[in-house]
Amino acid sequence: MKHSRVELLSSGLKSPNCRLEALRLKSCWLSEISCSALISALKSNIHLRHLNLSGNALQDSGVELLRDLLESPDCRLETLRLRNCSLSEINCSALASALKSNIHLRELDLRENYLQDSDVKLLSDLRESPDSRLEALRIGGKTTRANIQKTWL
Repeated sequence: MKHSRVELLSSGLKSPNCRLEALRLKSCWLSEISCSALISALKSNIHLRHLNLSGNALQDSGVELLRDLLESPDCRLETLRLRNCSLSEINCSALASALKSNIHLRELDLRENYLQDSDVKLLSDLRESPDSRLEALRIGGKTTRANIQKTWL
């Protein structure tokens, strides 16, 4: 997606009149600059509940920005899809860190990222934490779901 288009989208997302609840930017070739502008705009949008950035090579800087978004007290995201985003071990640690403080996220999709066993364990342990509200974690072709007691189904 061209940077000028992301700037236009970002300005719309920053508008106090914006009530967008779902944003799907799957395989849009987001650049580092575009990702930065987008995430910055999303920080000011309190209505967004579902975000799909699948198929974009977010790189470490993009995931760091997402971490900042997820850690924001105004973030109300319930679903985050990062399928096939070339996530690294560093990225998973940043996401896990952010999810510890996010009380709204219910579903996280990280399939097709070829995560290491340590990444999977870190995220699975987080999902099992009593403080986590994460109900569905999709990793490596598997979906783990939690019921109210956070037990494996």
